[in-house]
Amino acid sequence: MEIKRLYVGKRMSEVAIHNNTVYLAGQVAASDPGADIQGQTREVLAAIDKLLAEAGSDKSCILSTQIFIADIALFPAMNEVWDEWVAQGHTPPRATVEAKLANPAWLVEIVVVAAQR
Repeated sequence: MEIKRLYVGKRMSEVAIHNNTVYLAGQVAASDPGADIQGQTREVLAAIDKLLAEAGSDKSCILSTQIFIADIALFPAMNEVWDEWVAQGHTPPRATVEAKLANPAWLVEIVVVAAQR
């Protein structure tokens, strides 16, 4: 039983791959936490695209998504960016909840599980 990890740190890994399933850590706007919800969502989705590609997957293979937003009032603006990004015909099961995130500047955190291609 092999488990492959990418970007392994002291506290966590960004990616774990097991049995052709890719598990991503929660992705946040690391380079521009001062951006609005749409800017942060774009940055997070770009990070997800990059990590999935490195793991041999892509957004059409997402099995489930959990989205945490700091203020539920930001839900429609976040969804505008999500709707532009998500692979139509391959929209994954998804949960979105309001949550207090670890850094007050973060407005959105997204967790993805995907199949490998």
